Amino acid sequence: MSLVDTLGLSPFEVEALALTLRTAILAVALTLPLAVLVGWLLARRRFFGHGFLNAVVHLPLVLPPVVVGYLLLVLLGRNGPIGAPLEDMFGLRLVFSTAGVIVACAVVGFPLFVRAVRQAAEATDDRLEQVARSLGSGDLRVFATVTLPLMAPGVLAGATLAFARAVGEFGATITFAANIPGVTQTLPLALYTVIQSPGGEAAARRLCVLSILLAAAALALSEWLARRGARNARR
Repeated sequence: MSLVDTLGLSPFEVEALALTLRTAILAVALTLPLAVLVGWLLARRRFFGHGFLNAVVHLPLVLPPVVVGYLLLVLLGRNGPIGAPLEDMFGLRLVFSTAGVIVACAVVGFPLFVRAVRQAAEATDDRLEQVARSLGSGDLRVFATVTLPLMAPGVLAGATLAFARAVGEFGATITFAANIPGVTQTLPLALYTVIQSPGGEAAARRLCVLSILLAAAALALSEWLARRGARNARR
């Protein structure tokens, strides 16, 4: 039995769901290394420009998503200072493409990811790292074998929050990547489309329920991981 028969979804809805999950997962995977690095730096290091970096990282969290999408369009568009070289040298066109959806989701979810990683790094007992160094381990080995495992619940919680944010992303996506069925039309954009269409109430309800279930599951998982990390930190 196909997914369409099992869930009662139309091919249009299945396509939007699949695209949403794929782009959200890729957005989280692509930002994972940078989020861990930036979160750890903001928590453990004080350097010139620390406040500026913190402000830039969290800016997408407070800006209207449409503004974020417009800035992406200016920077990564076909005539943008970053988008033009990418297309000329590598043939990579981000605007109005599935890759553009991934970029938009990554940008809006990045602050949540970094925030969770930073909190996990701040809660880590640095005495364990000092013991590892006293036994002859270098900084990189200490980070890989002590710090990162201790931060793991926070990293996973941040990844889950970023995934939930990506699943619900609308403004930046429609501004930067447009609303193209099968290419950039994720669940929120598909819901917007059916709401504007006569007789689309049933599809709108199904898409709404799907969005709520995905977001609720991601938030529940994030909360569980955060509590687990807090328990580990107290031990």
